[in-house]
Amino acid sequence: MLRWGQEGGFGSGARWRRARAGTNWDTVSVPAGGGSYELAQVNIARLAAPLDAPALADFLAALAPVSGVADGAPGFVWRLQTEDGNATAVRVFDWDAGDSCGVIVNMSVWADVESLDACVHGEAHHRVLRRRRQWFRRTPEAWMACWWVPTGHRPTTDEAEARLRHLRAQGPSPHAFTLRERFPAPGAVTSDELAGRSQAGSR
Repeated sequence: MLRWGQEGGFGSGARWRRARAGTNWDTVSVPAGGGSYELAQVNIARLAAPLDAPALADFLAALAPVSGVADGAPGFVWRLQTEDGNATAVRVFDWDAGDSCGVIVNMSVWADVESLDACVHGEAHHRVLRRRRQWFRRTPEAWMACWWVPTGHRPTTDEAEARLRHLRAQGPSPHAFTLRERFPAPGAVTSDELAGRSQAGSR
C-alpha cells in the first residue's frame, strides 16, 4: 500500500509535516457513546505516463514491496484492491486526470492516525517518494484526505471522492482532514483535553 502524497501531493513541493505544534494526539479515549472508529484515507496521483510505459516500470516494481510493508504495519486494517490484489486497476477519480495519463488511487483503513502517520513517514515509503517527480504530474490541489469511519466500515470510492472534493472546497475539518491538520474521532478526547480536565479537577 503506497501513499501517493501528503499535504498537497507529490508535485506541490510541500515538505512532509506532522500535526500542528503544541497539539498532543498521543492518546484518544473511546467515544463517550460507546462506539469506536477507525481512520480512512484516500490518496491519488496523476500519472506522467501510461502504466504500461517503460518510464513507470520502476514504480510498478516498487508497488508490491511497499504494499507488503504497509500491510504488515501496526494498525493496518484494510486497503482497496481488486480480487487479484491490483490497486492500480481501480478506475476512479477520472474527473481529476487533467492533462495527465490517468489517475491511480490508494485507499485504506487504519486503527488510528498514529499508525498511518508512522507508515507514511517510514523508510520504505520515502524511498519511493524520492522519485515521485519522475512518475507523477504536479498538482497544486490536495489529493490526500482522511476521515473517521465506524469500526468495520469499508469506505466506497464514491465516499472517497466526496471527501476529497470537500477537503479541496472547504479545507481541513472533521469531515475531511490531513495528517498535518488532524481532528479526533467523534466523541473522542485528546491527551491535552484529558490533562486539562485533570488539572481542573485538582483545583
